[in-house]
Amino acid sequence: MHDPFEESLRDLLKASPSGNDRDDRDDAACLGRVLKTANRQVGAGDLFSLLGRWCQALLIAVNNGSAHVAPVRRHSSRNAATGSKADKAD
Repeated sequence: MHDPFEESLRDLLKASPSGNDRDDRDDAACLGRVLKTANRQVGAGDLFSLLGRWCQALLIAVNNGSAHVAPVRRHSSRNAATGSKADKAD
């Protein structure tokens, strides 16, 4: 994947004057480690962001659906007080 920031770092590393090849290899290895660590951190941040948004969506769904699972009374309080059984056959 093309990353302009990574390209600019590599170009900057190539443009810096260096005395020997060993320093160039060390710098390239160091840059590789830094970029790998940065990519891991960005990936972990994206993963946690995704998990947070998923949890938020789940909580919104539970909150919106909770009104639909409320208990429903079959009898009004007036019928229960008089003792009439309207739903039973005689």
